[in-house]
Amino acid sequence: MGREEAESILLDAGGRADADFPLLEAAIACAIHEDPSRDPQPTRDLGAAAVERLTQRLKQESAEEAIAEAMAGDLRLAGDLFTYEDPDNADIIAVTERRKGLPVALGVFYLHAARNCALTVQGVDFPGHFLLRIETEEGPLALDPFSEGRVVLPSELTRRALHAGLTPNVADRLDRLMAPVSDRAVLLRLQNNVFARASQVRDYARAERAALRRALLDPSDHRPWLDVAAAREGQGALAGSLEALARATELDGGAALAARAARERVRLQLN
Repeated sequence: MGREEAESILLDAGGRADADFPLLEAAIACAIHEDPSRDPQPTRDLGAAAVERLTQRLKQESAEEAIAEAMAGDLRLAGDLFTYEDPDNADIIAVTERRKGLPVALGVFYLHAARNCALTVQGVDFPGHFLLRIETEEGPLALDPFSEGRVVLPSELTRRALHAGLTPNVADRLDRLMAPVSDRAVLLRLQNNVFARASQVRDYARAERAALRRALLDPSDHRPWLDVAAAREGQGALAGSLEALARATELDGGAALAARAARERVRLQLN
């Protein structure tokens, strides 16, 4: 698979309804788009192994116990505590090889296995730290894929929310803290992470690729194109930056003001 084929897969995923979103394959396509030299099959194999192990554990364990033991115990998937900022932590193929990564990257395997085992597990766009929500007979529980899938108690959710800067009246609202998001939103969060880290170290080529992947995965959103434009400007590709700003303006009239101001600034650099 090369970059063009990866973009085709992401474009197809972007056109699908949320209920039909191919999370694992789209995550693999993102990784190949970043580095086409690698073999995606081990990641597919790990996804299949996750389904197999979870299926077996569900015969004897509760849903929350089974998914944690299958992912962290059997497959050794855990958070990277020592090299958290390593770009490999946000790349699903690298996570497969290293068996460690960011919570949202690890969450892809949890969600893939859960979908194939008829469990109701969804991502939670928790501030500062991605979590999972699993529906049980006792009600919804929060799981932390970074901490070997352990259950996060409501009191800890509130503490984390306060630490992330949420106000007390919001931090006490578990219904808001545990609001589920789509699989598409999970993968977009992962690509946002790649973009932010690449931009921070001024790796604008990598930032552009991450922003472009977001644009393909969510074709109605103008914001990825603003980020594509910024990344291209950082590389000195001013004509390409203008093209991206024009795409942003076409997609959302609300973006027109920001895009127009950015376009004028870029045009001044061309003169």
